[in-house]
Amino acid sequence: MSARRLLSALSTLALASLAALPACAQGESFDAYMQQVAAKARTQGVSENSIAMLYGLTPNDRVVALDRDNVSSGASIGFPPLAPYLRDHNTTARIETGRRVYARLRPLAADVEARYGVPEPIVLAIWGHETSYGAVKGSFDLVRSLATLAWEGRRRALFESELIDVLRIADAGVPRSTLVGSWAGAFGNPQFLPSVYLRLAVDGDGDGDRDIWNSEVDTLHSIANYFRDAGWRRGQPWGVRAYAPNSVDRASLTTEMVAPACPRVHIRHSQWKTVAEWRQLGVIPQGAITDDTMAALFEPDGPAAPSYLITHNYRVILEYNCSNYYAMSVGLLADEIAG
Repeated sequence: MSARRLLSALSTLALASLAALPACAQGESFDAYMQQVAAKARTQGVSENSIAMLYGLTPNDRVVALDRDNVSSGASIGFPPLAPYLRDHNTTARIETGRRVYARLRPLAADVEARYGVPEPIVLAIWGHETSYGAVKGSFDLVRSLATLAWEGRRRALFESELIDVLRIADAGVPRSTLVGSWAGAFGNPQFLPSVYLRLAVDGDGDGDRDIWNSEVDTLHSIANYFRDAGWRRGQPWGVRAYAPNSVDRASLTTEMVAPACPRVHIRHSQWKTVAEWRQLGVIPQGAITDDTMAALFEPDGPAAPSYLITHNYRVILEYNCSNYYAMSVGLLADEIAG
């Protein structure tokens, strides 16, 4: 699971709250807090060899700065346009590399789709977005980063649990030198958090290791397993481009549903209707989708720009990273990879 999905939930925090944050919201020294974490890890069965990684650490000021900047950038009002995001993320290089990877791994990807029901291009698009197909996986020491984020205190429960989980991963035999990743604690080709790795990573090649750092087989199996676990519906597209005429009364389609998580993401989607009902309103899908599929109308840059009918599977992509920009770019990149 992408760390950005967890971080995006902070987007509604007021900027004023940042200024009030002390270096450590819990008011204790870093070393004292590491002793507390060590004691908790010990009671949960973590070995002393792995617990020893907590000793001698110091807070990473860069991680604190990046975390606070993440809240600042997420507190903006309004919605920036999608088109610039797509230009930056669905680049020609990323699309062409994805197509080459797809051609090279087609038999493997087909096996993964048959087993998990998740389309091959979707799995590759996640890999492409998260780490440029394994080229950029992060170089932050995970133990130090997670210890810093837990000690800082703003989301202590989350990051303390992830810190103990990364110690569990070390207990499973993963060396400290491998435990590097993003500043927010995500790692490997799919940028899983430690808790997600422990729950959903797959030993796809049967060699006894769940190696999402180096094994393409394990990487694709693990991403697909994440999507299956999140509820991906076999045979249903993530969404399709749609023609939505000016005669469609957008105001009457506004949803009154308040999503329990990431409401700023979901509030931009219309009411849910069957594709047949959308056709009756004049909204015509431009891709393959059955008339009984439930879909919402999404016009990320307004009625004058491209419109889409998004499905339940679009929401599954949001489980990976709760951002319309991310989900749209993953879906569209997958379409480009598929050709």
